[in-house]
Amino acid sequence: MLHETLKDLRKKKSYSQEEAASRLNVVRQTVSKWEKGLSVPDADMLVKLAELYEVTVGELLGTPAESEETAEPNQPDMREVAEQLSRINEQLVIRNRRSSRIWKIVGGVLLGWLLLHLIGAILSIAAFSVYRIEDTQTGFVIEEHFEAEETETTLTLP
Repeated sequence: MLHETLKDLRKKKSYSQEEAASRLNVVRQTVSKWEKGLSVPDADMLVKLAELYEVTVGELLGTPAESEETAEPNQPDMREVAEQLSRINEQLVIRNRRSSRIWKIVGGVLLGWLLLHLIGAILSIAAFSVYRIEDTQTGFVIEEHFEAEETETTLTLP
């Protein structure tokens, strides 16, 4: 894949991401995104990368190097480059959609879990805030209402 090739070539040249970015007139984060496969360089930047790493654009994109007689160095067939970039971008979009979908599902599950526990806590507090005892033989009813600091007891006679 392109991102692995870019990282390998940069390391072979002993460049840091910062140095490579400086030579390409981009920020370090851009180089990092290319090497992580989160984005891809455009066709013009591929030519600059090929020059920086002293390879052909085809080698960057993973096609075998052609003989020197049939291909001039750093002169890619732009149609082929555009097609390969298009394929790489499509793969990136698919991967990002999957990732986004997974995070939405995880977020929904966590939110549901949180709401269930919150409802359970509210119901437990409500259920235990009133305590009622009925004596069926005498008909007495004792109710106790529990508040934060106070307890109110009511006795109801038959």
